[in-house]
Amino acid sequence: MSSKSMILSKIKKLAQEEKPLPEIPSFEVVGDLVETFKNSVAMNKGTVISAMELQDLVNSGAYPKVYSGSKLIEDLKTFDLPAHPKDLNDLDLAIIDGQLGVAENAAIWLEDDNLGLRAVPFITQHLVIVLEQSKILGNMHEAYGMIGAHYSGFGLFIAGPSKTADIEQSLVIGAHGAKSLRVVLV
Repeated sequence: MSSKSMILSKIKKLAQEEKPLPEIPSFEVVGDLVETFKNSVAMNKGTVISAMELQDLVNSGAYPKVYSGSKLIEDLKTFDLPAHPKDLNDLDLAIIDGQLGVAENAAIWLEDDNLGLRAVPFITQHLVIVLEQSKILGNMHEAYGMIGAHYSGFGLFIAGPSKTADIEQSLVIGAHGAKSLRVVLV
């Protein structure tokens, strides 16, 4: 008899009473979800701006190379998406749509359909995510429930600009990704 079989047979012989699983508490976020989301974005070092402010930002000329894959606002791109991610190495600003947002922590769910190329939110210098206010959920439990309702080949949550505090215990923004995150709520 193998050791695995021996261990399993001993476990089966144990007489243990069945215990019910613990109840999952409600983690409901109370109050105005949009305001809670905006506060969470600010706490994550991001900024909520209007569509007009975004248009002014793009028209200012501060960001020469702008990619916009957003279907929710006017097209503001200054170039077409290349076939290969390596050609995005000088991308100044990317504007993409988020599928849903989470009020408790400002996490925004992104999927392949809205990225163009998977590298876009990571390689751009500055990131803008456009999100419908009606798609803001209270917490991550609700978000995972929505995500599980349909299939996506790739998806991720983004909850602010890239940041790390690993280097000498000092917070560094933009260490390995976008230096800023702006969110446009429509």
